[in-house]
Amino acid sequence: MAASDTASDDSLYPIAVLIDELRNEDVQLRLNSIKKLSTIALALGVERTRSELIPFLTDTIYDEDEVLLALAEQLGNFTPFVGGSEFVHCLLPPLESLATVEETVVRDKAVESLRAIAAQHSITDMESHFVPLVKRLAGGDWFTSRTSACGLFSVCYPRVSVTLKTELRLQFRNLCGDDTPMVRRAAASKIGEFAKAVEVEHLKADIIPMFLNLAQDEQDSVRLLAVEASVAIAGLLPSEDTEQLIMPTVRQAAEDKSWRVRYMVADKFTELQTAVGPEITKTDLVPAFQSLLKDCEAEVRAAAANKVKEFCQNLDPAVRENLIMTNILPSVKELVSDANQHVKSALASVVMGLSPILGKDK
Repeated sequence: MAASDTASDDSLYPIAVLIDELRNEDVQLRLNSIKKLSTIALALGVERTRSELIPFLTDTIYDEDEVLLALAEQLGNFTPFVGGSEFVHCLLPPLESLATVEETVVRDKAVESLRAIAAQHSITDMESHFVPLVKRLAGGDWFTSRTSACGLFSVCYPRVSVTLKTELRLQFRNLCGDDTPMVRRAAASKIGEFAKAVEVEHLKADIIPMFLNLAQDEQDSVRLLAVEASVAIAGLLPSEDTEQLIMPTVRQAAEDKSWRVRYMVADKFTELQTAVGPEITKTDLVPAFQSLLKDCEAEVRAAAANKVKEFCQNLDPAVRENLIMTNILPSVKELVSDANQHVKSALASVVMGLSPILGKDK
C-alpha cells in the first residue's frame, strides 16, 4: 500500500512543481508552466481543473505580456480539459479578463480563443454566458474591452433569440459611434463579417447606416477600414441596392483627401470588382480605376498599377477589349514614363499579362 502511495505521489510531484512555477518570480519559469497547462489539467482531472485551476488562472492575470499571450492561446484549446462543451463556459472568465488588457496582441489572441470556443457553447449557454460577456465588454469603461467586443458579435449573433439579436445590433451601433477612434476602427474592421451574420432586412435597416457613418468618419484610419467592409457588404446585396447604397461611398473613397484611403481602394479594387459585378464595374469602377492610375500619390498609382492585369482579366468579355483600349491603356501608357521607380516596377510586373487578353493584333 505504501509503495503505491509513493508512486502516486511521485506522479503528482512534477505537477506540484509546475503549479509552483505558475507562481514563480522568474518569467521564463511561469511561461514554461503556462505552456504545459494541459499537462497540469490532465493530472488534476476535469473537476479540479474547473474548480481550482481556472479560478487560479483568472485571479493571476496581472503578468508579463508574453505569459498572458501564451495563456490566451492555451485557453482556446482547453475545452476537453474542463469536461467538454457542457462546461466550456468555465473558460470565459479568464478569457474575458485577457480581452481587456492593455497589450493588443494579448487581447487579439483572447478574442481569437473566445471565437474558437463560441461554437462549442449550447444555445442555452450562449445566451446565459457568452452574450452577457459580449455585453460587458461592449459596455466596459476602458476602450480595450470595447475594441475586443467588436470581434465577438458575428460568432454569437446567429445562435441567439430575436430579442438578444436586437440588443446585439444596438450595441454594435453604439460601438460604431464610440468616442474613441480605436473602438470605431475595431468596429469598422468587423462590420463586414457582422453584416454576413445579420438577416437581409436588418442589413439594410441597421448595418448599412452604421457602415455609411464609418465611411464618413473624421479619422482616415476608420474610413480606410470602411473600404474593406464595402467589399463584404456589396457581395451581400443585389446590384441595384449596391449601386444605390454602396457605390456612392466607394466613389467618394476613391477621391478621399487622405491618400491612405485611396490606397486602400486601389488595393481592394479587384475584390470590389468581383463583389459588384460586371455592370457596375463598367459604369462606376472603370472611371474610378482611371483616376487611381493617375493619382497624385505614387503609392496609390503603384497599388492601382499592380491590379491592372487582374482588373482587365475580370472585365465582361463582351466589352473587355473596348474598355481596355479606350479607358485603361491610355492611363497605363502614361505610367510607363512615371517618375517614380515603384510605380514603373509595379507596372512592369503585370503589363505583359495584358497581351494575351488583347491578342496579337493589338
